[in-house]
Amino acid sequence: MRLSLVFGLAMLIGKITAYFLTHSAAIFSDAAESVIHVIAVGFATFSLRLSTKSASPQFLYGYERITFFSAGFEGAMIVVAAIAILFESIRKWIGGLQLEHLGTGALLILMAGILNAGLGYYLLRTGRRINSLILEADGKHVLTDSWTSFGVVGGLGLVLLTHWKPFDPLVAIAVAANILWSGGHLVWRSAVGLLDYSDPKAGRKIRDKLDAICSELAIQYHGVRFRTTGYRQIIEVHLLFPHLTSVSEAHRLATILEERLPAELGMPAEVTTHLESLEDHADVHREQHYTGKPE
Repeated sequence: MRLSLVFGLAMLIGKITAYFLTHSAAIFSDAAESVIHVIAVGFATFSLRLSTKSASPQFLYGYERITFFSAGFEGAMIVVAAIAILFESIRKWIGGLQLEHLGTGALLILMAGILNAGLGYYLLRTGRRINSLILEADGKHVLTDSWTSFGVVGGLGLVLLTHWKPFDPLVAIAVAANILWSGGHLVWRSAVGLLDYSDPKAGRKIRDKLDAICSELAIQYHGVRFRTTGYRQIIEVHLLFPHLTSVSEAHRLATILEERLPAELGMPAEVTTHLESLEDHADVHREQHYTGKPE
């Protein structure tokens, strides 16, 4: 994240320089996106640090869900940038286009795009490897920034080739539409994360691993529930044991499952098990349902 912040500041300086050289609406769109990126990365850096703090008496489950706020904030900032780009592009088009030094400006933006593409790929790969939504969101933002830069260079190239200046604001508007979609996607992902959305693909993987482990341990299960904190999976499962199984043996087997499941999933996870009698668990659940008493 520190690397992303340093790169973001360097890109911002370069793009602002290119804008003042050219007065291009397309380059303005790229520079505006970089302003938002620096703000978002600053908040993401704070969020990443906070998410690694240990639980406290006030926050017993830790601070990991700040990752969803971070992704949502970054997405909201991208949406704001897109709206600003649309407004400024249309204003410049109506007011008359005055473009200068397009070759130099295009070269600066191209260099920024290449550097951002490398950084974005690194952040995205690292975020997926360590299961960090914050790094993954920042990587997607940086990659979006790089595609924005390449689009701007293409637009400026068209202006240089055809001498038709409206290509400049048209490219800026296309860039705004692209980053608006990207920002909206991040906001949506943040929202569903805060609402404890259960990803079907993750659910299938969890149940496949549970099937294998429980088969090996000769136990049955039901009542699987899971959610993500943006860094790890929180998994709950009811285990069924024969009536004559001792509490100590049932606890031993449950502990084995709790330790093996995260390793089998290949991701950070916290597993909570609820032990039940195999023979009468359905009757107990039915009785609790009718009486309205908690299990």
